[in-house]
Amino acid sequence: MFEKKQAIKKNLTEIEDDLFALVKKMKENPELGFEEHKASQWLTDFLESVGFKVERGIADLPTAFRATYDTGVEGPNVAFLCEYDALPVIGHGCGHNMIGPMSIGGAVSLSKTEGIRGKITVLGCPAEETGGAKVLLVKNGVFEDIDVAMMVHPATVNGVYSTSFAIDAIEFTYHGKTSHAASAPELGINALDSVIHLFNGINALRQHLKDEVRIHGIISKGGDAANVVPELAQARFYFRAAEREYLDEMVEKIYKVAEGAALMTGASVEWQNYELSNDDLRPNKTLSELFKKSYQEVGVTDINPPYKGKGSTDMGNVSHVVPAVHPYVAIGDEGAFNPHSREQADATVSPRGKKAMFNAALAMGLTGYEILTDSAVYDEIIKEFKNR
Repeated sequence: MFEKKQAIKKNLTEIEDDLFALVKKMKENPELGFEEHKASQWLTDFLESVGFKVERGIADLPTAFRATYDTGVEGPNVAFLCEYDALPVIGHGCGHNMIGPMSIGGAVSLSKTEGIRGKITVLGCPAEETGGAKVLLVKNGVFEDIDVAMMVHPATVNGVYSTSFAIDAIEFTYHGKTSHAASAPELGINALDSVIHLFNGINALRQHLKDEVRIHGIISKGGDAANVVPELAQARFYFRAAEREYLDEMVEKIYKVAEGAALMTGASVEWQNYELSNDDLRPNKTLSELFKKSYQEVGVTDINPPYKGKGSTDMGNVSHVVPAVHPYVAIGDEGAFNPHSREQADATVSPRGKKAMFNAALAMGLTGYEILTDSAVYDEIIKEFKNR
């Protein structure tokens, strides 16, 4: 087995510079979610050049893709997930320009290694920053033939096991009636007052919610002139909870608050999700321990303990349908920069960023090798997922 793992490292070394060139190209050409046409093309062109069968535009998403390598021997289907969308203004301040090349590096280096069985799939997943195409890929059955899924995210720490919150992004729209605010206020219905009551009602509800809840909102439209009773007002909220089940329960209470806020002024209210909802991330512990072992084998030993994250990711939706893991790789020292910053974008193309890319890709390749060659390891991963 040692020789086979050395072969994975050798295979990765041969494409390391090509992968890092992709990291740099995407950093220099940032594209927002669902508009990542260049990034998607560059990644799929590379996968085709090394023998993967590529399908572009899957699930009716122009920048999503699926690339597969079939060994021809029956076995599990291991998926390596790519992200490649950027943030407005600051570009790749979350480091998604690294995620695609890291996953491709792990998949390709594994595909060129003898003795594996099953399939290797690379999935291109757009728009993680705005709710995430993984939500749509799950809904459209793309993961139905996937047995295990993994990806690595750049950060300022190395970590293997961390959770994330489920999230619903909801916009509330109140409709009132316009009138002159001074000469005929009694004829108006103030939609903005309903929004203010909504905020007050939600704040009153907080004391009756579990501790592991996060609610943050803004008034996105509050009127056009101070002397005109606002006939339209809108508020946007992120509602987060540690588990999807409790978030659903909490949001039902929020809807009642929203209706009450409308009744207090005589306005009407409607609501809709303005971004895709994410489920909480539930990493597979067996798979996480396997990845930790792979990290240690490649020399990444300063690994943070398990962590309860407060953010959200569409990888959570994946973890509800297949065993999944979402580790982190350090591209800078803790505290060196904030997430979603230009400094993080710059770190992706630094020498340390290149080394982190290599280590993460190699760890994914080694982890995939264990799954595709050791049926007992795979069975344990599946057993945990089914018993969860």
